[in-house]
Amino acid sequence: MSSTSPTVASPPPKPRQHAAFSLFRVWTLATHTATQLLRMRILAFLAVFCLVALGAAFFFPQLSPEQQLMQLKDWSMGSMMVASIVFSITATALLLPKDLEDRTLYTILSKPVPRYEYLLGKLFGMLLLLFCGLLLMDLVLSLVLWLKQQVLLSGMIAMLEQQQAATPENLAFVEASIKKYGLTSSVHVQVWTVFLQASVVTALTLLISTFASTTLFTIVTSVAFTIAGFGVALMREWVLKGLYGWTEKTVGALLAILCPDLGMFNLTTELTKGGVPLSVLGQLTGYAMMYVAAYMVVSHLFFVEKEL
Repeated sequence: MSSTSPTVASPPPKPRQHAAFSLFRVWTLATHTATQLLRMRILAFLAVFCLVALGAAFFFPQLSPEQQLMQLKDWSMGSMMVASIVFSITATALLLPKDLEDRTLYTILSKPVPRYEYLLGKLFGMLLLLFCGLLLMDLVLSLVLWLKQQVLLSGMIAMLEQQQAATPENLAFVEASIKKYGLTSSVHVQVWTVFLQASVVTALTLLISTFASTTLFTIVTSVAFTIAGFGVALMREWVLKGLYGWTEKTVGALLAILCPDLGMFNLTTELTKGGVPLSVLGQLTGYAMMYVAAYMVVSHLFFVEKEL
C-alpha cells in the first residue's frame, strides 16, 4: 500500500461579488472624461480669459484707482462666467456623441458598469475640469489684480510726495482705499459662485443630451434654458402677477423645475454691501447640489431607457 496521504481537494473560489456602486469606477470614468476633453483642446477658453484679464488691467487709465480696480474685477468676472458656461454647454454636449462615435460607450457598458455610474463619471469629469480651470483663472486674476493694486498704490504715493502731502494719515487712507477695491476674499467667493452656476448648467446639459438626437439640439436647448434661467425671477414675477395661494406655489415650483434660477448665484449686491455671510454661501451651495442631484436623477431615467 502507498504511504502517501490522500489529497484533499480545495474548495472552489467564491465568485467575486460585483458591487452595485463603486467610487473607484466612477473616479476612473471621471479621469478618463477629463483626459478626453483635454485631448480635444477644449480648454482654449483659458487663454481667452487670460487675454481679457491682462487687457482689462491696462484699460480705463482715465478713471480713478478705485474705479480701475472695480472695472478690472467686473470685466474679469464677466468673462470668467461666460467662458465657464460656454465650456459647460459645449463640452458636455460633445461627451455622449463622442463616446458613441468612438464606440467607447459600448465598451464601457458591456462591462459590469451601471449606466448611472457612467453618467456620474461624465458629470464628475466635467466638474473636475471645470474646477481646475476656474482655479487657474482665479490664480491669474489674483496675480493681475495684486500687480495692478501695487502699481496704483505706488502711483498714488508718488503723487502725494510730489504734492508734499505724504502724511501718515494720507498714506494710510490711500492704502486702505486701494486694498478695499483690490484683491480681497470677495474675489474667491465670486469665483466659487461661478463654479456653482456652471455646475448646474453642466448637469442640465447632460440631462438634455440623454434624450437629444443631435449635438446641435443639445447646445441650442441648453443655451435657451440657461438664458431663461437668468430671468427666472422676472418670469416668476410676471407669471404670478394676480395669482395667490396654491396656484402661485404650483406655478412657481414649475418654473423653478423647468428653469434653474441662475440669477440667485449673482452676489454682486451683497459683496458691494460688505461681504457674503457663510450661511448664505452654504445655502447657495446646497441649492446647486439640489439642482445637480435632481437633474442627474432625471438623466438616469432617460438614459436607462435609451436604446444604444
